[in-house]
Amino acid sequence: MDMYGALFSGNAVLSQQAAMHIFGVAGEGGPLIVIMDADGTCRPSDSHRFAELNISESYLAELRSRIDDGQEPIVTEHGDCCIVGAQLSTDRTNFGYVMVALPQYSPEAALGNIELIEMLLNQFNVIATLIDKNNRFIEVHNKVISGYMN
Repeated sequence: MDMYGALFSGNAVLSQQAAMHIFGVAGEGGPLIVIMDADGTCRPSDSHRFAELNISESYLAELRSRIDDGQEPIVTEHGDCCIVGAQLSTDRTNFGYVMVALPQYSPEAALGNIELIEMLLNQFNVIATLIDKNNRFIEVHNKVISGYMN
């Protein structure tokens, strides 16, 4: 049994790690960012602002399905808010999904700035890549240390 692999590879754990680092970079006055794991568990950067959007679970499931079908990044409208979403993953690990809610933005305005938005989404994937590499390093380190102890 590989106890170290299980410790660092759970999708919920990975999306929680990603959320912690991404939210730290985004700042308090920035866009509303939502990290979701494959099960649909949401981790918003601002719970109060996210609750005000009143986004249903079924709508989020539809967005995840569209991303899984290859429509990435998705740009859609929910009330007076534009939502941009993409997969949050590395070459090795799927962290889940990232959604950026842009209040009082239309999809047309978001598409006008899509290069900037895609750059932001790519930065999130860079953070995920660094988390993934760090977790692999820790996993290997722990295996080496446990090998010396046995």
